[in-house]
Parts: sequence; C-alpha cells; structure tokens
Amino acid sequence: MKKKKITIIGLIAILFLLISIGALFSLRKETYNSKNEQEQVPTNPEVPEEEKRKEYNVSLVMVGDALYHSGVYNDGLQSDGTYNYDSQLADVTPIIKNYDLAYYNQETILGGTELGLSSYPTFNSPQEVGDAFIKAGFNLVSLATNHTMDKGEKAILNSVSYWREKENVMTAGSYDSFEDRARSHISEKNGITYAFLSYTYGTNGIPVPKGKEYLVNLFDKETVKKDIEEVRDKVDIVMVAMHWGTEYVHDPIKEQRDQAQFLADLGVDIIIGSHPHVIEPIEHIGKTVVIYSLGNFISGQVGTNKRIGLLASLDIHKVVENNLTTISIDNVRGDLLYTYHNGGFRKFRVIPFYKLTDDLLPNYKSIQKEYEAIINKNDDTIKVGTRTLEEEASM
Repeated sequence: MKKKKITIIGLIAILFLLISIGALFSLRKETYNSKNEQEQVPTNPEVPEEEKRKEYNVSLVMVGDALYHSGVYNDGLQSDGTYNYDSQLADVTPIIKNYDLAYYNQETILGGTELGLSSYPTFNSPQEVGDAFIKAGFNLVSLATNHTMDKGEKAILNSVSYWREKENVMTAGSYDSFEDRARSHISEKNGITYAFLSYTYGTNGIPVPKGKEYLVNLFDKETVKKDIEEVRDKVDIVMVAMHWGTEYVHDPIKEQRDQAQFLADLGVDIIIGSHPHVIEPIEHIGKTVVIYSLGNFISGQVGTNKRIGLLASLDIHKVVENNLTTISIDNVRGDLLYTYHNGGFRKFRVIPFYKLTDDLLPNYKSIQKEYEAIINKNDDTIKVGTRTLEEEASM
C-alpha cells in the first residue's frame, strides 16, 4: 500500500514537472515571438523635413523676332562663301547662356541657300542663322509666323529637317507631316515639366495647301483648345507662342486681348507674343503671364522703334510637399535690347541697353524710360530696366 502511494506521488510530481517545463517553453516562445515582431514591425520614424518638401526651379528668357532682311543676312557672309552670325549675338550671349530655357521667334524661314536667299516681302534665310542662335544658348524656337509660307512647301521641309537634327532644341508651329505635328511637345528641365506650342494668325494671304495643314499652325480656337487640353494635365507649365496683333502698334488690339483671355481660361501659364515688330506690354491675366509683343530681336528695319526689342525673363518655381504640387511664376521682368549698325562690315549687333552709350544710340537714357513705361503700362508688378553690367558679370 505504501509502495502504491509513493508511485502515485511520483506520477503527480512528474506530471507537475512536465506542466512546468511546458509553461516555461511557452513563455520563452511568446517572449521570442514578441521580440521578433518588435524587430520586424517598422517604428514609423518621423520623415525628415527635406524628404517632406522638395523644391525645383527653372529660369526662362525670351526675345523677339529674328528678322533677316538682306542687309542683316549679308552681314554674315564670309570670305569662303559661308555665313556666320556669332558676332551679331555676342553681346547678349553671356545673358542667354545663364538661363535654363531660352526662347526666340524665327520670323523668316530657314530654307537655306540652296533655294536662294531673299528679303521682303517673301523671305528666305541661311540656316547658319539657326546655328548662331543655338550656339548663343537658345533652345525654344517658334516657327509659326506670317512668313512661314513665303517660299512654299520646300522651304518648310528644309527648315523642319534642319531643326530636327538639332539636339536639346524644341521647336513648335511648323511640321512636315501630321505625324510630326502630333509628336510630343513636352519636355522637362530641373524636375519641372513643360509644354511648348505655337500659332500664327495667318500667312500673308499665301494659302496653306489643302491636306497639308501641318505645314504651319494657324490659330483656330477648336484646334488650339484640343492641343492645350492634350498637354495641360501632363505638365507643370504650358507655354504658347502667339503670332498676332497689328504691326508697329505699341498697344495690344482687342483680338489679342480676347485670345489671351481664351488661352488663360484654358490654363496656359505663359503667352509669348510676336509680330507687331515693336514692344507691347507685359501683363497678368490671373496667374497667366502675357507678353503681348517682344518686338524685334534683330532687324534691319528703319526706325528706332523697330530696332528696340524686349528681353523678358522669369523664374518658374515648383514645390512638392505632402503629395501636393504648387507652381508659381516669379520675378517677371523686362529689359531692353537695341539692334545697332554702323554702316560698315559686321555692322549689326544686338546690344543690351545697359551696355549702350550716346555714341551707340543718342539719348538712349530717355528712350529707355519711354519704353519701360510701355512694358509695365498696365501691370506695375513687372520689373523693368533692372539688369546691369555688374549683374551680368556676377552670373
């Protein structure tokens, strides 16, 4: 009986020991799993401020018409029969090269010497003009003007072929096919995406061949609306070059203002105007910057008003924070340029006003005040005449 009692007690003891060991193992397992889960589950540390907010910036400079009459294109003729126009742009090149994006309007078609060079009223210019502008730093070129059809389809095909071979240069407004016209007009710089489009009011009565409407973009509200809606939601900034207005008039006409409002309502951010050959104001329509006319950049036209052009510039600022993107256009300014010629060889030079003297342009200081008043006539937020020689040196 005693032996049986001892056996029962032993069994109870063994059972108790097994239970204790199981409990200890379970506890250790829970402790291990808990520790392992703590190591695997992210602690969600606070995101550093620099990862929350990102900023991007692009600088843009714009000049007006490259209007190459015979006097201007012959000025680039070299002794070997080729053409070079670097010296004409030498005084503005240091400015242009300091901007991310640089726009100009190629007023005259670059059909090239093979078609025969010609002046007013039906222009054809050497393709070396484009070489000089690219070398100076220009990378946005408007090709839709009232002179695009001056030498017919062949000149346009030559022009399009020329520009297509140039790297890092975006053109708009003239094409060699509907497929070419439908190509992407979108690019990116410094983390900011932009679209660039171009239109002209007409072609001096020269008809665009039926079925070849791609040769030049004529302004048509339905087409323009479709083009803008195609790119608006894909980019940060939409720029539209407009060949419009009345020649030699410093005030925008009603048609320009109506079209500017139309474009602003479609969400265009920057409107770049040309054709009047003289300067017209810079204004805002809401957040849209409207440059009604940059005037002539380089020209052989007679008259001081046709030799004074506008160098407009601005900064595009993009902030991305908490999945929200904000775009702003700041520091809109306008500075004056002058096409100087002395009547001799290598006579044409585009000179910023801050480099002028009375020998180069008599009474240039009073002329500067007159034109600065035109630039910000209806919008006192536009900075005018602020560029200096010292600023150029510090760039």
